[in-house]
Amino acid sequence: MAHYIVAGVTGRVGAAAASELLEHGERVTVIVRDEARGLDWARRGAEVAIGSLIDRSFVSEVVRNTDGFFTLLPENVAPDDFHGSRRRMADAMAGALHDSGVPHVVMLSAIAAVLPDGNGPAKDLHYCENRLSACGATLTALRACYFQDNVASALTPARQAGIYPNFLPSVDFGFPMIATRDVGRLAASALTSPPPKSEVIDLFGPTYSVRQVAEHLGAALGKTLEIVNIPPEGHVTALTQAGVPRQIAEAVAEMFAAFAAGLLVPHGDRSLNGSTTIDLVIADCLRHHQAAELTALT
Repeated sequence: MAHYIVAGVTGRVGAAAASELLEHGERVTVIVRDEARGLDWARRGAEVAIGSLIDRSFVSEVVRNTDGFFTLLPENVAPDDFHGSRRRMADAMAGALHDSGVPHVVMLSAIAAVLPDGNGPAKDLHYCENRLSACGATLTALRACYFQDNVASALTPARQAGIYPNFLPSVDFGFPMIATRDVGRLAASALTSPPPKSEVIDLFGPTYSVRQVAEHLGAALGKTLEIVNIPPEGHVTALTQAGVPRQIAEAVAEMFAAFAAGLLVPHGDRSLNGSTTIDLVIADCLRHHQAAELTALT
């Protein structure tokens, strides 16, 4: 039986990938940072490895003698050294893959990683793609488009103030958005069907505009939402006021600027499409939000 290693299972994409593999009877080891995070996965039949992606020797040992490794660069790193923390993690993983000889690695990247710089968080993904591609393993880089699940960040202002904050230059320009569940499913498929050589796959989903997303969210909440356009010079302030650490807010603002300038053009070797709709994602987000509220009250 093939054996796959999946990181990032406390996030949406990693969890979806691991779940898909387990549902198909594959042997799966999940990487978590502490024992408590692995209990549910152990109950579901996964093996659990406790450690950090920044630990080269740990990753090397976990992935050794396995068939494939799904990984990513988390964003919940040291907020005062956002890019540095993620690049050190990329270096550690690249070293571990070189040491272990794992044959295939699937990495969650982003369309914005087409650029080496000036693209916010994606500059680290570009760096990681290049580091992993040089480690000797076959690399499948999954460059996902905008996540539908980002709508969750608008839930609080939508519910409390009836507004939908917009950081993009147009409310009516449609662009592809993919659900993280589809990304996880495609990641699992990539793991079990390794390509003959390294490749970049652009991942797309249904096309929506900001106005359409706001309308769908408003319909789910039973209200009409007012779209509030945040000008570029106000992006960092708005994000930090919402609780985003400043370095990450500056990186996100840089990514929005690159998108507005038309610089984030897909350039993969091929593309795949997810089919999940924004209504399904909004319904999931509302369920999770309500469950978290009930948990906080108990």
